Amino acid sequence: MTKNLGVLLVFLLLTVPAWAQQRPQYSQYMINSYLLNPAITGIEDYTEVKIGTRQQWIGLEGAPKTYHVSAHTPLNKEVKSVRSGKGLTSTRTVNRNRFVRAYPHHGVGIQAISDKTGPLRRTNVNLTYAYHLPITRTITVSMGASAGILRNSFNPAEATFTNPDPAISSSYVNRNYFDVGLGTWIYSPHFFVGLSGAQLIKSERDLNTEEGEVTNGILQRHFIGTAGYKFDISREVTLIPSVLVKLTNPSPTTIDYNLRALYAERFWVGVSYRNQDAFALMTGVNISHIMDVSYSYDYNTSPLNVANSGSHEIVLGLKLFNKGKVVCPRWMH
Repeated sequence: MTKNLGVLLVFLLLTVPAWAQQRPQYSQYMINSYLLNPAITGIEDYTEVKIGTRQQWIGLEGAPKTYHVSAHTPLNKEVKSVRSGKGLTSTRTVNRNRFVRAYPHHGVGIQAISDKTGPLRRTNVNLTYAYHLPITRTITVSMGASAGILRNSFNPAEATFTNPDPAISSSYVNRNYFDVGLGTWIYSPHFFVGLSGAQLIKSERDLNTEEGEVTNGILQRHFIGTAGYKFDISREVTLIPSVLVKLTNPSPTTIDYNLRALYAERFWVGVSYRNQDAFALMTGVNISHIMDVSYSYDYNTSPLNVANSGSHEIVLGLKLFNKGKVVCPRWMH
């Protein structure tokens, strides 16, 4: 009976917009804010690929499991090379000896996200585009958009109910929706400010409904604001504090406070606090100009902490077509 009740509660939390946010939770978004803001598309000189998984609330039956793959690349981006004391490097490599401004360019990308909670699954595939325009020698503004399909699905084989409700069926939950997002990102070598919105088409109809039919699966609009600054403490150590604010009516507003410390542009550690939810510890390493990897652990501070042992998140990054052999991304994202 307890198992059935738990599954039913999860079902309600994920399918009724008034109960919970409809987008996956991430702890390591500061190294891949592309998942939250399409304006970041093509920000670097190379094709950036991220593959990640998040296992949330370990020990709690039916807890969320998220998997994501994303890739984005610049188009028509002018790349020059400058000579530093260590030899020839790309202008996009973090170069403390000389700064070279960015150039106007386009970016394109794709995201695929699967978020599974018990018998429920949300699958989201979006294409993204952004245009980056320098407005001063050091500050660039980008505007981006995303568009794709979001699918809600329910697998009855993974749930049992003491008193089955005819309304809870595959035809009731299996729905496809258009997903449209917009974003802007203002950035320089030392700061960033971003604002984005997802699921902006708040439609009462999905792509499967007959004419005149209305569904209860109304998409919530999500608005996210982010900001951060980079402090060069020494030649080897950099501190990057940042904040994220997520607005999703009628769900409560969440605020994340983050601090990352980067050593020699190779290793980093970080801490994060999400109000009324969790603390997170993070670490990562830029293995080479091709690969990087990171890990985070969340300790839940809400009443749910009595029923789980925390959340784990792993992200693998690839830098493809990295002609400048950039090890550490130039821009904070």
